[in-house]
Amino acid sequence: MFPRFRRKRMNPVLRDLLQETHLSVNDFIYPLFAKSGTGIKLEVTSMPGVYQMSIDEIIKECETLKALGIYSIILFGIPDIKDSVGSDAMCEHGIIAQTIKQVKKVHPDMFITSDVCFCEYTDHGHCGVIDPILQTVDNDITLDNLAKQALVHAKAGVDMIAPSGMMDGMIQAIRAGLDTHGFENLPIMSYSSKFASAYYGPFRDVAESSPDKGDRKSYQMNPANRHEAIAESVADEKEGADILMVKPALAYLDIVRDVKKSHQSSPCCL
Repeated sequence: MFPRFRRKRMNPVLRDLLQETHLSVNDFIYPLFAKSGTGIKLEVTSMPGVYQMSIDEIIKECETLKALGIYSIILFGIPDIKDSVGSDAMCEHGIIAQTIKQVKKVHPDMFITSDVCFCEYTDHGHCGVIDPILQTVDNDITLDNLAKQALVHAKAGVDMIAPSGMMDGMIQAIRAGLDTHGFENLPIMSYSSKFASAYYGPFRDVAESSPDKGDRKSYQMNPANRHEAIAESVADEKEGADILMVKPALAYLDIVRDVKKSHQSSPCCL
């Protein structure tokens, strides 16, 4: 006697009932790129259909998204003025803080995640303060700034924080900063395994975040290091991350599976 697996496939209702994996509109987080001004909607040449938008246009876009059943967005900011430390990201009047407040005012039912990093805000395009001797990002100074940035977003009304800079200890620093100021219930979605990749080229165009010198290989992950990717995600969960992300997902589906197997309590996000 051989097993009759096809018995469960004959009826379409039964097939749906027993389906193991589901993908729905509820799984989507829609990226939006905020820019100062009004009436601005600039399409990015390298990513057709993706735009830099002023806040008023983002508010309109949210209406369209909700009509499609999408209630979750992630915000990236493009400031008017960039400096060596990314001051706009830590300012309560900065582009992201303003966007969070105004979107929440018009669309209180929209779930807002904010990118927490500095590459869009620095004049050198790297993800934190540059160490003048080592000529790479100063990890620990940047941790203090990440905590400040996350707190600004929290006070503006964000629903989730998404740190993407791949600094060691970033989740611990952000979690401590949030908890100290009464935001212990604000979740963190960590870019826990973010690989150095040419896939990011179009994104850096729309976010205006390309480094002016060098690359990000001193803090983003080596694509050849599978075990290190798992170790990074384990560390972030221990530091307080609620959701773990592997990026870019498409070329690292094996890592997505490995991370998922290593973390039963934290969902793995693509």
